[in-house]
Amino acid sequence: MTQRWVVCLKHGTKYSSEYVNKLYSMTKRHSTMPFNFACITENAHGLDPNIKIIPLPQDNKLSGWWYKPYVFSTEIPIDGTILFLDLDLVIVRNFDYLWTYEPEKFCIIRDFARSRVKHWHKFNSSVFRLEKGQHAHVWNNLISDYSPVKKMHGDQDWIYNQITKNFSFWPDQWIQSYKWEVRSKSELVGVNSGRRFSTVKNPKVDYETSILVFHGDPKPSEVKDPIIIDNWR
Repeated sequence: MTQRWVVCLKHGTKYSSEYVNKLYSMTKRHSTMPFNFACITENAHGLDPNIKIIPLPQDNKLSGWWYKPYVFSTEIPIDGTILFLDLDLVIVRNFDYLWTYEPEKFCIIRDFARSRVKHWHKFNSSVFRLEKGQHAHVWNNLISDYSPVKKMHGDQDWIYNQITKNFSFWPDQWIQSYKWEVRSKSELVGVNSGRRFSTVKNPKVDYETSILVFHGDPKPSEVKDPIIIDNWR
């Protein structure tokens, strides 16, 4: 049977081990299908001992999210189906369908600008699935020419540039932006150098939605809404 892997990335100090451990806990609670869990990182301190550690590739020209294309490498030391999850998300319901939807096809989020731009078709790389070695050119082309790191905003722009066919978008309702599609961007206020929701609410989440994504600010640890407190653990 093909192995299943949930994989995340932690580089530097932006996210603590708490984010990795809570992601691991959420995946275990909300999937009935067997899988392994791995974290790509240079610092495994504080991580749950059941998490497999994948060392960062030795490449000092990359940092942060620019290591994410390593998931496409044929050299990543795992085999099977890989479901990549960002650390800044909250899982609220069973997500088994992310394993079974359009088997063996690369699947990714239709970027959340979809909420305000009709027919938006760029990528958001917070959640994507691939088979080991699928679209390997995403990694190979990056490390053969590092100019995209300076020219593009982030990894998802690079992935979008590289994968123009043989992909599918997840159904929009399955994975939602918490600040744009569940709550509203208009509810955010500036606090110090970031943004926070001005009030605490318990918004309704569609019954088809399993994952809430916290792109930008605020992060799950900064939100006091009951649905986040109840699930980010």
